[in-house]
Amino acid sequence: MRNRGLARDYLRRARARLPAVDVLFDAESWPDVVRESQEIVELTLKGLLRSCGVEPPRVHDVSRILLAEMDRLPADLLRDVDWLADTSRQLRRDRELAFYGAEDLTPSDFYSRTDAVHARDSARRVVELVYPHAG
Repeated sequence: MRNRGLARDYLRRARARLPAVDVLFDAESWPDVVRESQEIVELTLKGLLRSCGVEPPRVHDVSRILLAEMDRLPADLLRDVDWLADTSRQLRRDRELAFYGAEDLTPSDFYSRTDAVHARDSARRVVELVYPHAG
C-alpha cells in the first residue's frame, strides 16, 4: 500500500464532513449526528493508518489495528491512541443502530442531544488530533 493520495483523500473528506454534522445537529437529528460522526472518525483513522503505511481492513472499527500498529504512528499521537481506539469502538457500536434502528428501537426516539454532542465532539477531536500528522 503506497497510495498516499488515498490517505490525504480520506482526511480531506473527513474534515469536509464536519460542517455536515453541524447541520444535522442544528436540525436536531441526533441519530444522524451519531452516524455521520462515526463515519468521520472511521475515515480519519483509516487515513492515519494509510499515511503510516498500514493497510486498514475493510471494517468500521479500526481500534485493534491502531493499538497493534502503535509503533508506526506519530510519536506525539501515542498519548491519545487509547482514546482514539475507544472512540472508534464506541461509535462503531452505534453505526447501524443510529441509521436503521431495530424492531424495538426507533433511532430518533433512542438517541438524545447528549449522545449527539458526545459523538460530534469526538469526531472533531479525532480530526483535530490526526489531521496535522497524516497525509
